[in-house]
Amino acid sequence: MPQPLFFSLDDLNKINEHLLSVSINNMEYCFHNSFLLFFCFLLEIIYSWVFNEFPSFVAEDSRRFISQETGNLYISKVQTSDVGSYICLVKNTVTNARVLSPPTPLTLRNDGVMGEYEPKIEVHFPYTVTAAKGTTVKMECFALGNPVPTISWRKVNGHNPSKARLRKSQAVLEIPNVQLEDAGMYECKAENSRGRNVFRGQLQVYTYPHWVEKLNDTQLDSGDPLRWECKATGKPRPTYRWLKNGVPLWPQSRIEMVNGILLINSVNVSDTGMYQCLAENKYGTIYASAELKILASAPTFPLNQMRKTIIITKGQEVVIECKPQASPKPTITWKKGDKALRESKRITILPHGSLRILNASKSDEGRYLCQGVNVFGSAEIIASVSVKEPTRIELTPKKIELTVGESIVLSCKALHDSTLDVTFYWTLNGQPIDFDKEGGHFESIKAVTSSADLMIRNILLMHAGRYGCRVQTAADTVSDETELLVRGPPGPPGVVIVEEITDTTATLSWSPGADNHSPISLYNLQARSPFSLGWQTVKTVPDVISGDMESAMAVELNPWVEYEFRVVATNKIGTGDPSAPSRLIRTNEAVPKTPPANVSGRSGRRHELVIAWEPVSEEFQNGEGFGYIVAFRPNGTRGWKEKMVTSSDASKFIYRDESVPPLTPFEVKVGVYNNKGDGPFSPMVVICSAEGEPTAAPIDVKATSLSVSEILVAWKHIKESLGRPQGFEVGYWKDMEQEEAAGKVKTEGNESSVLLTGLEGNTLYHLTVRAYNAAGYGPPSTAVRVTTKKSPPSQAPSNIMWIQDGSQVSLGWEPVRPLANESDVMGYKVLFRQEGQSNSQVIETQKTSAVVLLPDVGVYIIEVCAVSEGGDGTTSPQIRVPSFADVSNSIIVDKIQQFS
Repeated sequence: MPQPLFFSLDDLNKINEHLLSVSINNMEYCFHNSFLLFFCFLLEIIYSWVFNEFPSFVAEDSRRFISQETGNLYISKVQTSDVGSYICLVKNTVTNARVLSPPTPLTLRNDGVMGEYEPKIEVHFPYTVTAAKGTTVKMECFALGNPVPTISWRKVNGHNPSKARLRKSQAVLEIPNVQLEDAGMYECKAENSRGRNVFRGQLQVYTYPHWVEKLNDTQLDSGDPLRWECKATGKPRPTYRWLKNGVPLWPQSRIEMVNGILLINSVNVSDTGMYQCLAENKYGTIYASAELKILASAPTFPLNQMRKTIIITKGQEVVIECKPQASPKPTITWKKGDKALRESKRITILPHGSLRILNASKSDEGRYLCQGVNVFGSAEIIASVSVKEPTRIELTPKKIELTVGESIVLSCKALHDSTLDVTFYWTLNGQPIDFDKEGGHFESIKAVTSSADLMIRNILLMHAGRYGCRVQTAADTVSDETELLVRGPPGPPGVVIVEEITDTTATLSWSPGADNHSPISLYNLQARSPFSLGWQTVKTVPDVISGDMESAMAVELNPWVEYEFRVVATNKIGTGDPSAPSRLIRTNEAVPKTPPANVSGRSGRRHELVIAWEPVSEEFQNGEGFGYIVAFRPNGTRGWKEKMVTSSDASKFIYRDESVPPLTPFEVKVGVYNNKGDGPFSPMVVICSAEGEPTAAPIDVKATSLSVSEILVAWKHIKESLGRPQGFEVGYWKDMEQEEAAGKVKTEGNESSVLLTGLEGNTLYHLTVRAYNAAGYGPPSTAVRVTTKKSPPSQAPSNIMWIQDGSQVSLGWEPVRPLANESDVMGYKVLFRQEGQSNSQVIETQKTSAVVLLPDVGVYIIEVCAVSEGGDGTTSPQIRVPSFADVSNSIIVDKIQQFS
C-alpha cells in the first residue's frame, strides 16, 4: 500500500504536466495536471465508486465520470472536496453479486500549482463501433481540462437521430433501437476557454441473416430436374453453403450452386436425402432444411379406372381417363379392339394421356385399351363405350295462369332408349322441391316408367315461378321448364305518408303494391288509436277510393288523438295484406264537444250538495287543459253558480253552504272546457242536498251481561223526518277509563241490538248508543252500566270415582269450591264421546254424581267440569272406559278408580 499523497490547491495551480502513478492490486490512480484517474478492471457489468464509506457514492457530473466500458473513474479537475478514500464497486446484474476493491486514498500535495490548459479527450468510443440492429448503442466521450470542458455531439454529414439521448452531463450518447439509417461517422467535441479537441468514430450497424425464402420438401420423378432456391437478408450480405445429409455439397457435373440456388439435372435415386442451405455473415448463421425424394415405380392404375363401361348419347363428347401412377412418367398408347387407335379431328389423346372423342356416333362403340409403359414396367386399363339415342322430354302445359287456391297437375314425359332407366327430378326456380317441407302443396306422382306428374294443390302466391322437370339416365340428362303465373289478392301498398293534418282530418298518400296479376279495384283506409280496439276502417273523402288512386283524406277523426294509418288493397281475387303503419301523428286541438254523462247526486254531509258524473274519456277531451264547469242553482231560481274543476279525471264536486237546508232540490248541469275554449253542458238534472245527521238519541238502552266476556246491548230509536240513520254505533269503556278511550262497534241498517265480545271478566263497563248516516253522528244515548260475569271456576272436579255395570257407568266426584273472584258453581257437565270422534254428548246435573249409558261397543272418553254463570270451568282429566253393550244385566267390571 503506497503512502498517501498530499497536494494543496496552490500546488495544483503550479504543477504542469506532472504524472504520478501508483499501482495497488488491480487498481491504479494517477494525478496529472489537476486531474485524477482511477483504473478498475473487472469482468462485468455495472461500475460505481464508493467515496469514503458505503453507501456514499461518487456522483457523476461534468467534472467526474465513470466509464462503463473500463470501470475507470475520471476527475477532470481535482478539488479539496475530492480528498478521501475511494473503493471500486462492481455489480453483476444477472446474479446481483458484488465485488469491492481495497480502498485507495487520495491526498493533495503542496509542491506545485496547476494552470489552465485546453481539453484533452481521455475517454472515447472506438474508431469503429459495431452494433446489431435493434440494440441500444452507448458511446462515451470525456475530456480532462481546466476549466472543465463542455462535451457536444454531432453526426457528420447528417443529423443526430431524433431518438438519441445525452447522458451523464453529455458524456454519453445513447441511441436506442438502432437502425441501418443510424449508421455513420459521429463526432465528439470537448471545449473550454483554452481551446477544443475533437474525436471521430464510425458506427456500423449490422443485422443477423434472416430468411426471405426457405426450402420445401420436394418429391420428383427419376430424371426430372431439381431447382431449389433459398434467400436471406442481412448486413453484411449473407453467403450461402449447401449440405447433404450433414456433409458439405460440392459442385459436380450434374450439380450447380450459385447465390443460394441449387440445380441438379436429371435427378436419380442417389440424390435422395436431407439437404440444408446455410446463410451466414460474420455475425451469425441460419439454416433451412428440406428433404428430396426420388420416385421410381412401374405404372399402376387406381382400382376405379381398371375396368369401366361408359354410356353416352349420339353427338356427345366423351373423355376416357388414363392416368397411371408411375415414375418416371410413362408413355401412353391406345387401342380400339386389337388395333392401334388413330388420332383424328374427332379423336385425340390429351397431354396427360386421356382419350377424348367428339361428336360420338355408333361407330365409336367398342372396347378401348390404354397402356402405360416406363423403364420399370407397364400396366393397362380397358373401357367399353356404348352410344345410345339421346333422350327427349315433353313438359305440359307450357304456360299456366291460376288463381290462389286452385290446383294443377304438371306432366313430364321422357322419350329414351328402352335399355336405360330414367329418373325424374322437379325444381322450382332452379331449386329442388322438398316434398316433405312444402306443407302438402306438392306431390310427385309416377304413373308409368317413362312419365311423372307434379300435383300442386291449393296454390299460393309464393308458388309462382319456373317449374322444371329434369330427366336423368345413365347416358344423359335433359330438362325443360314451364312458367306458372298465380293471380291473387294484392300485395301490401307502399309506405303511407301523412301529408296534412287538421283537428278532424288527415290527408294520406301511398304507393301501390303488387297487383298479383289482377288489377286493384279499390283501397280501404284504416286507423288505430290508443282508444280503438285494433284497426278500424275510417270514413274518407272520396267515400270510395278506386284502385287508380294513391291518396285520400280520412275524416271525422277526434281532435288531439294520436293515430296510425294503413292502407289495404282489394282486387277481384280478394283483399291483400295491409301496408306498414304510417308514423304516429296527433290531430290538432279543438274545443271539446262531448259533455259528461250520467250527472247525478251523491250522499254527503249536512249542508253539502254532492254532484257526480262520469268523466269524459281522454279520446273526447280534444286538447290540453281539459276540465269541467259545474253549474247549479236552487230549484226555481234564475242565476247559476259555476265552479271550475281543473282535473280531467274528476268525477264529482262538493258544494258546501251552511245556509242550505237538508234535502234542498237543485238544478244541476256540468260542462267541459280546454285551452281552446268552452264546450257544451250536459242536460240539466235535479238533485237534492244532503240530509242532516240524526238528531235523536236511541232510547231504552239495556245492557245484559251474558258471560265473563260478553254483553248484549239493545235499544230503540225514534223515527225522524230528517237525518234517517244508516246504522248505529255502540261505545263502551271500563269504569276506570275515560270515555275518549272507548271501544266502538257499528251496526248497519235497522238492527237494534249487538253482542259485545272479548271483554274482561268481573269488570264494570259503561255503554252509550248513537245513530249515524252519511252526514255524521247523532247524539249519544244516556250511558248505562253493566258488570261482566266472574270467571268460571279454575279448579276441575277431583277424586272422580266410577263403577261400570255393563253399558252403564256410575260417576261421583268432590264438589268444586270457586275462588273469591270466580263465579259460583251452578251445576256440573259430564261430557262423553267414543274414542276417535270429536263431538261429545253432554249430561247436566246439579249433583256431584251422574249415571252415563254407553250405547255402543268401544272405548269411551269421559270428562267432568263445573258450570257457572261465568261459563264452564276447567275439565277434569279424561277417563277411558270400555263398553260391552251386547252383554246386559251382568257386571262386566266391578272397579273403583280414583283420580286426584
